[in-house]
Amino acid sequence: MDGEWHVTVQAFANEVVTKALLRLVTLPGLDRPAALITLDNGLDHTKPNTVGPGGLASLESAIDAALGANPSFVAITGKPYIFCVGADVTGMPLLQNRDQALEIGRYGHRVFAKLKDSALPTFALVNGAAMGGGLELALHCHYRTLSTGVAAIALPEVSLGLVPAWGGTQLLPNLVGIVNAAQVVVQNPLLQNKMLRPDQAHEMGISDVLFEPADFLERSLEWAGSVVRGETTVERQPVDRSEMWEAILGYARQQLDERLHGAPPAPYRALELLALAKTAPFADGAAAEDEALADLVMSNELRAGLYAFDLVQRRAKKPAGAPNPGLARDVTKLGIVGAGLMASQLALLAARRLEVPVVLTDLDQSRVDKGVSYVHAEIDKLVAKKRLDPGKAAKLHGLVLGSVDKAVFADADFVIEAVFEDLSVKKQVWSELEKLVSPECVLATNTSSLSVTAMAADLEHPQRVVGLHFFNPVAVMPLVEVVRAERTDDATLATAFAVGKALRKSCVLVKDAPAFVVNRLLTRFLGEIFATLDAGTPMQVANAALDPLGLPMRPLALLQLVGPAVAYHVGGTLHAAFPDRFAVSENLRRIAESGQPLTVDGAINPQVAALLEVGSSPLTAEQVRDRALTALAGEIRLMLDEGVVAHVQDIDLCMILGAGWPFHLGGITPYLDRTGVSEQVTGARFRP
Repeated sequence: MDGEWHVTVQAFANEVVTKALLRLVTLPGLDRPAALITLDNGLDHTKPNTVGPGGLASLESAIDAALGANPSFVAITGKPYIFCVGADVTGMPLLQNRDQALEIGRYGHRVFAKLKDSALPTFALVNGAAMGGGLELALHCHYRTLSTGVAAIALPEVSLGLVPAWGGTQLLPNLVGIVNAAQVVVQNPLLQNKMLRPDQAHEMGISDVLFEPADFLERSLEWAGSVVRGETTVERQPVDRSEMWEAILGYARQQLDERLHGAPPAPYRALELLALAKTAPFADGAAAEDEALADLVMSNELRAGLYAFDLVQRRAKKPAGAPNPGLARDVTKLGIVGAGLMASQLALLAARRLEVPVVLTDLDQSRVDKGVSYVHAEIDKLVAKKRLDPGKAAKLHGLVLGSVDKAVFADADFVIEAVFEDLSVKKQVWSELEKLVSPECVLATNTSSLSVTAMAADLEHPQRVVGLHFFNPVAVMPLVEVVRAERTDDATLATAFAVGKALRKSCVLVKDAPAFVVNRLLTRFLGEIFATLDAGTPMQVANAALDPLGLPMRPLALLQLVGPAVAYHVGGTLHAAFPDRFAVSENLRRIAESGQPLTVDGAINPQVAALLEVGSSPLTAEQVRDRALTALAGEIRLMLDEGVVAHVQDIDLCMILGAGWPFHLGGITPYLDRTGVSEQVTGARFRP
């Protein structure tokens, strides 16, 4: 196996080694110093500590040296703001066979076990982000302190196509119970990679005590000393190992089946490991983690997951084609035309993130009042949940105002319109506004499908008009499509990107093409599904046809979320632009006009089914799926040829962040490539 290990290490040749730095610390009341190990890769907080073969070797040496010094206790912490964010995943795609992956798992277990099995007390002083293998490292220690300033605590492996494989699936359920463990290991990673806040992690029982960031290390060491001296007793809640353990995992599997339909292997392997943790000796559970890791590392889903992870972590932070940020203008006041739900959500987000005055306008006072009241009520909810202090809430209340007079925009630097999706209405809004605002004020439209160029065509300063397409719900969906119209200038574009970044959104530059990226692809996708319904395919068959992909929603649930009327409108826009590929479904029109929900209690609404007028050429589920995937591949190729985005990576990034399409598909093009659809439809793969 030495040869295999050499090849394994070579796969991580570009590893930024996180060194484990050991020092002895003298503490009052202890007859021997404590051994403190600090993880530090030598870079600032923007390059977090990770663990690869080199990092494991350094950590093993430091633990051995610490234990050999016979200290009063051993503690491990991280560099400022970062504890450890887990295994170094950069080398995983370069592993050549299953045995190499198996060795990585075993090596991590062997090193971490030195802390778990130590006769001396061991403490994890979690001062910053602790994710994946970093959190598992902390779980191996006998005690854990946690800073209230930690940005993220998570086991995100399932979202990548892996499982927590350095003890997480065995240690966590036996520390915090199976309900909490299933949430952290399976549910959270599949919900847009949801993280725990420090208070949540502490309430679960992941940490034994919380300390403020300012003097975290000093207080943590003092607390550890008091535990060693017997002055502080740590009490933990007993773990319920009744039949509820199996019941919880059974329910979790049912939820996975309903949502992912068995498509990605990782979450199901995670459930198997969590089941094992109930009664299996730790060594057996660890060995099972090693085997699961080895299987998953060689899977297509992991390759796609790592590609998606790279898009979200790197490409999203450096948008392709974005102008020099130095060109961006300051935004000291923001206006929003409209006071409906989308506009109100934008106002809340802008007030919280930009902390500048935000003014809503609408046609009458009752609509304005309703919009402002919504924002104020949402702020109050944050206070009730203790996510916002009352003083900050009072400030935000004062920042959000409303008026029926657009003259309030006279001193605004940035105005977003979020009115009805009608080109003539939007053109009228901009025509009125241009007379009121300064020539430098940026005018941004939240249109989901209309031409930004056409919207600005009759204006005196069309160069300051830009598209900012947010997704609903605004607070949750991370994507903003930044649309450059034909005459949008660099300063306007730079300001739009700066605002998007300040709102903590991931911005992707898109060409001013019909429906941009996400809505164009989803409309083509849903259009093909509806075409099969029109042909006579039973609704149940068409709705379940895409289950093997493990998409977050079935087509009819997606249509229900978007709204049949909105989908019909966007479809009409795209039909006008591309009549040969985007049909207008009369059945969709009937559904939209009926106002009936597509589903009732999870089942297809029979009243909707009764509205359909269909043909006599039903398709099988496989035929429906092939038709939808063929359409997606063809549309993506056309979009790339048209220059709608800079690269195919931006298509995948948009589908992940704007449509919630899963990491195990890599967005969509890795799946189209590996299933042969790309070459069949376009003659070539989308990616090497």
